[in-house]
Order: sequence, then C-alpha cells, then structure tokens
Amino acid sequence: MNETIRYTIRPYDTIWMLAQVFNTTVDSIMDLNPGIDPRNLMIGQVISIKPGFQHYPSYSDSVSVSATVNYDADELRDLMRLLWEQHVFWTRQAVMGIIYDLPEKDLIIKRLLRNPTDFGNALMPFYGEDAAKEFADLLTAHLTIAAELVQAAKEGNNDAVTNADQRWHQNAEQIAEFLASINPDWSVEDWSAMMNEHLQLLADNVAEMLAGNYEASINGFDDYEMQALEMADVMAEGIAMQFPD
Repeated sequence: MNETIRYTIRPYDTIWMLAQVFNTTVDSIMDLNPGIDPRNLMIGQVISIKPGFQHYPSYSDSVSVSATVNYDADELRDLMRLLWEQHVFWTRQAVMGIIYDLPEKDLIIKRLLRNPTDFGNALMPFYGEDAAKEFADLLTAHLTIAAELVQAAKEGNNDAVTNADQRWHQNAEQIAEFLASINPDWSVEDWSAMMNEHLQLLADNVAEMLAGNYEASINGFDDYEMQALEMADVMAEGIAMQFPD
C-alpha cells in the first residue's frame, strides 16, 4: 500500500494539479486534509497526499487513454505551469548539487529525471503513447546534457563544455521540430527561439553560480523561471487550440 506523504504548497499549486502529479484524486486529498480550502492554498502550507490512489496511464499501458483525462483550458494551463515550474526548480537544485557536491545530489537528479515522464503522461491523452515517449526522451537528453555541461564547467574542461553545448543546442532544435510536427499551432521558429533562450538563461545562471555571484544567480533564476512559465502558457494554448473540445 502506498504511504501518505507530506507536501509543501508552492506557487501555482492547485488541488487538481497535485492530484494529477501524484496520481491520486481531488477527493482523496480533500479527505486527508479536513478543513483545507482548495480556493485559498497558502504557499508554505503543508498537506498530506497519498500517491497512487487511482490508476493513471503509463507508457506500458496498452489501453487507449484519449478519453481518460478531460481538461478544461484553465486546468491545462495550470498543469503545464506546474510541470515547467518543477522542471526549472529541480534543474536549479541539480545544478547546485553538482557544483557544491551536495550529499543529496543523486536523489535530486533522480527526481529531476522524473519530470520528462510527467510531461509525457500529460501529453499522452492528446498525442498518443509514441509521441509522449519521444518527447520524454528528448527532454531527458536535454537534462542529462545539461548535467554534463555543468560538471565540465565546474572542472574547467573547456573542450567538454563546447562539446556538450553543441549537443545541447542540437537537442533544443530537435525538441522544437518535434513539437511543431505534432501541433499545427506550434512553429519550429517559435519553439527554437524559446528553447535557445531557455538554454542561455540556464547557462548564464550556472556561470554566475560558479563565479560566486550568488545574488546575480538568484536574480537570474527569476528570469529563468518566468521564461519557463511563458513556454508553459504557449504549450497549453497550443493544445487548447488544437483540441477545442
């Protein structure tokens, strides 16, 4: 039986989003937290969640999932914002883990690498299992190359930094091309520009951290975070336009 966990509310969290992420239901979360106001979640508030209360489709499922998840536009936007928020948050945690050799580094990276699967599960009801897995694979490569780049930069290995950076930008173009291929409302040019800005903001943030410019690094993370939320909104809007029903 899955154990109940304690979760700290973060910006943009909603009970509905948490139910999606932790493979549970809104009713289950509400039952575990008597008196909680779902319309007024407070940042820093700690709640109980029991993951896995309901079945949620995974790549191994053979059944069609197109009818198993039903979002409205606001819920879809909230979900995409949560996924991109988690993406940048755990990326920064992983960067700090690598640079400062934190004892929990491996656990942080493991959690970060769950993000592509979460994205895939969110996209699967719209685009099918194969497309969801392809996006998850591309996003996994994006994260693992980034980790390579940070490690090489920490060690001062400029050749390895250059090599990783080239592969990182190639991967960004592959992500842009893939997204444009599955949704006519997304263009390669737009996603290429957004992904390259995403890479540059993270690279700048890493450089500030390595230089010991901690205030600049923290301020830079705000820019990195806001840009990711813009990508979330573009993603949600594109899906809503493609699937208006």
